[in-house]
Amino acid sequence: MKGSIRLRMIDADNAEKVWESATRLRIGRQDCLEIVLDEGSVSRQHAEIYATSHGWRVRDLRSTNGTTLNGKRLGVADWPLTVHDIVKCGNVTFVVDDIQNGQNGVARKGKEEVVADDQLVVEATSSCKWEDALNNVAFDRNRCPRPGEQLLVLLRAGHHLGHIDSQKELLDSILNDAVSALDAQRGAIVLAEAPNDTLQLRALASADRAVACRPGYSQSLAQRSFSRGESILCRSVAEDPELAMARSIADGAMASVICVLLRTPRRKLGVLHLDRGPFQKPFSRDDLHLADALAANVSAGIETAQLLQRQQELFLSTITILAQAIDLRDDYTGGHTARVTRYAELLARQMNIDADDLRWLRFGTPLHDIGKIGIDDAILRKPGALTAEEYKVMQTHTVKGAEILATIPDLKPVIPLVRSHHERWDGRGYPDALVGDAIPRLARIVAVADTFDAMTSDRPYRKGMPAEVAFAEVEKQSGKQFDPECAEAFLAIQEQVSPEQDPGIVNFATLAQSLSPVGCRSA
Repeated sequence: MKGSIRLRMIDADNAEKVWESATRLRIGRQDCLEIVLDEGSVSRQHAEIYATSHGWRVRDLRSTNGTTLNGKRLGVADWPLTVHDIVKCGNVTFVVDDIQNGQNGVARKGKEEVVADDQLVVEATSSCKWEDALNNVAFDRNRCPRPGEQLLVLLRAGHHLGHIDSQKELLDSILNDAVSALDAQRGAIVLAEAPNDTLQLRALASADRAVACRPGYSQSLAQRSFSRGESILCRSVAEDPELAMARSIADGAMASVICVLLRTPRRKLGVLHLDRGPFQKPFSRDDLHLADALAANVSAGIETAQLLQRQQELFLSTITILAQAIDLRDDYTGGHTARVTRYAELLARQMNIDADDLRWLRFGTPLHDIGKIGIDDAILRKPGALTAEEYKVMQTHTVKGAEILATIPDLKPVIPLVRSHHERWDGRGYPDALVGDAIPRLARIVAVADTFDAMTSDRPYRKGMPAEVAFAEVEKQSGKQFDPECAEAFLAIQEQVSPEQDPGIVNFATLAQSLSPVGCRSA
């Protein structure tokens, strides 16, 4: 039995009418209901007051004139009841005279306590400090050593932190381990994003293909966990009609949910959200304890990954500023750097280069002409064709660029690209007359992209050639000026390469494919 409730009508003509029940009280004009009212403002089935394991609740049964609780009209959700609450159905008013074993929304279930708080029912919460949660890595909530499998999961999570550079890969690895260790049907990691700490989905994993395409987490539960700075367990969402009716819960087929706070001693990072389906055993407090220990174990790594990402964004910003410095000196070839960067990345993807090389290509291509900062204006800004002597001076921009970047240790991997992007496959290029595979691969990629843009761009002294003619020249120079593999791959992406396309603005937060437009003169 969930306890009992006593409801009293407080209208002047019916002050002595009282109803009691240990299960439910349905209100309306139908004779089969517990509280039958011969009142025109009351619907046939108007409202219902019923007992749950977490206390008494009231809900409107889609009545015509509505149901109010303490003056506020109820929507589709159910609401908890306490002593002295005023419930009004149409024009009929009731007061809750008494509630036994369910006051203030608390009901006992053995040794566990279920708390109804702010209309969200949770089985348990955890607000332990980061240091305490980290100490729980080795012990369960009863201070017993963790089983070997659980301890292995937590140790593996720590291993990820030192061996994975990509934030996405790190989050995916953490999440896959959490889903497996806690036998969840699905997991999600949501992180707080500046400037307003808005929670954004950053990783999603599913152990069940049937739910892979369904909503991945409850925004309301995740937001509560983050806002209050606590980890929470909703053992059975079906026991809370408000949760059960939530779209993300219903559409996601979630029957039991854990939200654990990702945090470090410095700040809150976000939430790890795990759920089980209706055919799985509900999460327990031991599961909450394990998930909270896992969150504490991995949060420092997530924070570090975020700091590294911000550093990388600043790095990209610095690179773009350096590249834009050229634009201040030579305004004849606006958009050259951005176009070459876009062409080079399209070509690199076609050639399936690895992620690390692609990353350095993104960093290095915008800087391929940075050495032109050291070229005299009389040559760099000359409106006509260069003389042979002037052309030799212009060629020094590759060496000057390498020397400039040598002063920035973090840019060391892109120096070969900058120095060698004018080398030729047949050894007739500059500055080092390298031949074939001796030319750094990224430089070979940029050489094709750079030359194609030079051929298709207008100059003060000539008109750029049509794209189809430039592609034909790339094919002709395969094995001569260009690496045959690069030339073949570039010809295969003709439809994607459009010299007229606006290269767009760089998005540092997402490492966008294009960087800010910069004007440079090709040599």
